[in-house]
Amino acid sequence: MERTSRLGRAADQSERVGQWLRAAVFTGALVVGAAPLLPLAVLTIRHAPQLLPLFLVPLAVLYAAWRIARQRVRDQETDSLTGLANRAALLRAARAAIAAEPSAASAAPAGSSGPSGPSGPSGPSGSSGSSGSRVGLVLFDLDRFRSLNDTLGHAAGDRLLVQVGIRLCRAVRTPGALVARISGDEFAVLLPDIGTDRELTLTARELAAELAAPVFLDGIQLVLESSAGLAVSPDHAADAETLLRRADIAMAHAQRSRSGIEMYQPEQDADTPERLGLLADLRRALDNGDVKIHYQPKVAFDGHVVGLEALVRWDRVGRGPVSPEEFVGLAESTGLMPQLTDYVLDAAVAQLARWRAEGMTVQVAVNVSPRDVLRPGFATSVAERLARHGVPAGALQLEITERLLLEDGQLAAATLEELRRHGVGMSLDDFGTGYSSLVRLRRLPVGELKIDRSFVSRMVADDHDAAVVLCSVQLAHSLGLTVVAEGVEDDETWERLHDMGCDAVQGWLVSAALPADQATAWLRVRNAAGTGLPAAPPASPLAAPLVVQDETPVQAPAPPP
Repeated sequence: MERTSRLGRAADQSERVGQWLRAAVFTGALVVGAAPLLPLAVLTIRHAPQLLPLFLVPLAVLYAAWRIARQRVRDQETDSLTGLANRAALLRAARAAIAAEPSAASAAPAGSSGPSGPSGPSGPSGSSGSSGSRVGLVLFDLDRFRSLNDTLGHAAGDRLLVQVGIRLCRAVRTPGALVARISGDEFAVLLPDIGTDRELTLTARELAAELAAPVFLDGIQLVLESSAGLAVSPDHAADAETLLRRADIAMAHAQRSRSGIEMYQPEQDADTPERLGLLADLRRALDNGDVKIHYQPKVAFDGHVVGLEALVRWDRVGRGPVSPEEFVGLAESTGLMPQLTDYVLDAAVAQLARWRAEGMTVQVAVNVSPRDVLRPGFATSVAERLARHGVPAGALQLEITERLLLEDGQLAAATLEELRRHGVGMSLDDFGTGYSSLVRLRRLPVGELKIDRSFVSRMVADDHDAAVVLCSVQLAHSLGLTVVAEGVEDDETWERLHDMGCDAVQGWLVSAALPADQATAWLRVRNAAGTGLPAAPPASPLAAPLVVQDETPVQAPAPPP
């Protein structure tokens, strides 16, 4: 009886094992995609169940291969540093979200909810009408990250990027949103069910505020600043790739304008027919010599001319004058900037040679962009151009902006140092509008600091701007720099700057920017009146005697009202 009971229990256990094996075989075959084995497994169960365990070996191999393949797919769509989605995953999620847009309504831009990322639905937006379901993309770039990376080291920079990812994930509250790191210091937030543009902008501001909260890294408190570009489908793009590209365009515009956050606008896009036509005309104008160079004087408070700044002017054929901000910005964003800079340098150095031939030892400043300074061989090309025209290096001054401090610090410093060794003067332009580090400012080989017109023009009416100007003057003098104030247009501003100890001014009150022939006449008038160029130091290469022309003085053009 006891033996019968043991046999019964053994049979039950065997049956349970058989059931487990059958379940494992069927489940494994379905999970790993081995469904073709199921008919053979059924026959084995019916006629030779003792052979069923043999199916576990190929199923284990297939399961391992399936796990590896799934992990490989996950790795291909995951950023290895932060664990966030990468560019590929972002584009896949955006494609799915955009494809889901028109499913709810064929005649309206509002659509059904998009996916939450690579998979999963998002919740309803709660908006209606024309502001219904749309796909929004916010693209962030960390300002000054390269500088922080160079200063603190790449390991610290990596930890900082991880913190940025954590903060974005914590701050995103939109259902179904996807946070991704798409490159270097660029992060993206996909919002597959956004309502109005205002909602997207408010979300971007909240995220930017979260990033701006102080972060402690290796015992140092850092405050991150970012620039964000926004784009919406279907308003700005019909596919994921275009949506990302246009968010990137808006982000670049936010960086250039220092506005922090920008929604994509068609006029920002260099690929619009209008901008492509403008670019082609600008290239043609440079080739034909149709871009003109005007010169605006810089004058000390005793009336002596301390130099002139070369400024570009362009009258587009059939269209009239084009704003320098427009075509210079276009040149910088499309790779035409080196050609434009070379064009201005050639014209300015040639004009310097002509003025020196007339005995006028004036210095001319030329604006250069960070892209110019970082161009290989730039310093050598400047020196060769000066030698070709027989102009001493001290007669040329290059104006750089604070934005150069955010670029490749080592290469920029090396190029500026090489220019200094050649004897070329250096000026820091638009001071106060960027992100200057006082340590880096002290190390830059600049001899002049120019206070931006945005502060100077309002200093009489705004005490805060007046305080910025005063602090800038004091800072520059403490570093041994000469100070020039831009945008001086009235006597009261002139007097305030003089009281603050500013060294020189530039603006409409002194003179507008003049064509070369009118600038020459203006200089002759100043020299004839005894308020021309100061004598150069005896040891200076610019110490040629100043010859006052005995021609009839020419009245310089008066500034417009």
